[in-house]
Amino acid sequence: MTMIFFLNANFSFQNSGIEHAQVKRAMLFKKFNKDYKFIFHDWNPLLHHYLSNSGIEDINILNMFDYFQKSISVKDNIISYKDIDFGISNVNYEINIFNTNNINVTSNNKIIGKINLFKDKDEHGNSGRVKSVELFDDFGNLYRVNYYDYRGFLSMSQLYTPDNNISTEIWYDINGVPVVEDFFKYNNNNDLLKSGWRIIDSNKQFHFYESMTDMIRGFLNIINLEYFSIDKPNIYIMDRSDKYEEVLPELCSPLYSVFHLHNSQSGNAQKPMTSIMNNNYEYSITNTNSYDAVVTATEKQKNDFFNRFRPEVPIFTIPVGIIKNDHFNNKEIPMDKRKENSIVVTARISPEKQIDQIVMAVIKANKFLDNISLDVYGYVNDKEYMNKINKIVKDNDAGNIIKFHGYSKDVKSIHKNSQIYAIASSMEGFNLSLMEAQSEGDVGITYDTNYGPNELIQNKINGFVVKYGDYNALAESIVKLFKDHDLLQKMSSESYNLSKRYSEDNVWKKWKTLIDDAYMKWPLKLKSYNHNLNNGLQDMEHGGNDD
Repeated sequence: MTMIFFLNANFSFQNSGIEHAQVKRAMLFKKFNKDYKFIFHDWNPLLHHYLSNSGIEDINILNMFDYFQKSISVKDNIISYKDIDFGISNVNYEINIFNTNNINVTSNNKIIGKINLFKDKDEHGNSGRVKSVELFDDFGNLYRVNYYDYRGFLSMSQLYTPDNNISTEIWYDINGVPVVEDFFKYNNNNDLLKSGWRIIDSNKQFHFYESMTDMIRGFLNIINLEYFSIDKPNIYIMDRSDKYEEVLPELCSPLYSVFHLHNSQSGNAQKPMTSIMNNNYEYSITNTNSYDAVVTATEKQKNDFFNRFRPEVPIFTIPVGIIKNDHFNNKEIPMDKRKENSIVVTARISPEKQIDQIVMAVIKANKFLDNISLDVYGYVNDKEYMNKINKIVKDNDAGNIIKFHGYSKDVKSIHKNSQIYAIASSMEGFNLSLMEAQSEGDVGITYDTNYGPNELIQNKINGFVVKYGDYNALAESIVKLFKDHDLLQKMSSESYNLSKRYSEDNVWKKWKTLIDDAYMKWPLKLKSYNHNLNNGLQDMEHGGNDD
């Protein structure tokens, strides 16, 4: 059985565009009956919970720790704080009145432990699941912390030294048997650092790794052979390059590897041919020819990448955004049925998003318009930057027209009720939020930003693309659109129309082109592959077969 793997480190409640793009791709592959799995290398006791909330089933999740812990698919089990056995009688529970997720456990007026509960609720609204248990000795010193998976089993323990440092971490299988351990030791600077890993397999054999990267290499070697087929290749899409970039070209058995660029390859996206490389991609770019293909989300990035680096492997342009086919059967919502003179931003509040410049553009446009509003939805990624924006709003007495709402999961409703979607980012890889807003008829305004915004928005057709850094031009675009209702409506209709570029059918055709390339090259890869020996390896004197 062959498989397509999406490589990432982790998945959480508040994810970036990369994780959202992976989920959208998963739904696309499911629709077209193509097998896939997410691969993650970080331990996360909430991983399955978060992915389930995004519509991803256990069968499509392959976490490295889950694999070794034999917990890929586990029946849900709720462990409450009273289910924890401290091994003594007369246990008292003192729930923190300021934080009900923290419970002190005492016996004979002496603290013996602390229980911490998960804040997250399941699909039924249930809470109260045990997250971790801290254990204390007779002198009140912390000596052990047990961590529980959200699905309801002891997953990992941290053992502490007398001076309150972690000495060892142990991960268990679902029966409580240790299967993964890491160790710490002091270096020359007397810092206690992680020094190695040990895996205990089903045959009670020990496998030692010097680093997490080495362990990931061992894990992927196992997985690649487990899903190996002489008929079809395993395809690995490296969405996050951390650690994988070193490992993929070095696996023992053949595969088809894809270096997926989710952001600009250059440190300064506006100078793609001359600026330093994006440090997140530097290793992968330098070793591009070690992979089998490169994927970019836009044609402009594909051309820039090729013209600068001249790779010898093919580059495929595949949008990371996908719109369901049946979405285009929905009726368009006219501009006059939406909130009047409304501008929206759905993005994390971080310096590279340059939301402060959108704020300044709106403040300037407000001098020429009535009832203008800017609503920003997104979690704060940089408090200092948020303070800077708040100062701009306060100094210009703009609190009545500019509102910040935090992270929202219902962006579709937000886009349906808005008229303009604004972007001023210093760089993008595609911008899913803009694509989603356009699919609901929002008119886009943006700086000439690489990559995505200046391709999603076709200047003067479904919005305006203005000179990079010119927030006055953004303000002029806002005024022009809100003062010309016919133009606003015409561009809204074009937003709906141009969104068809990202329909399921159109994006799948592009993925199929890459998959076909992998299948075409597979026979040649097999010719250069020397299989490991399988015969004659047993101990013939102790039960081996001489036949």
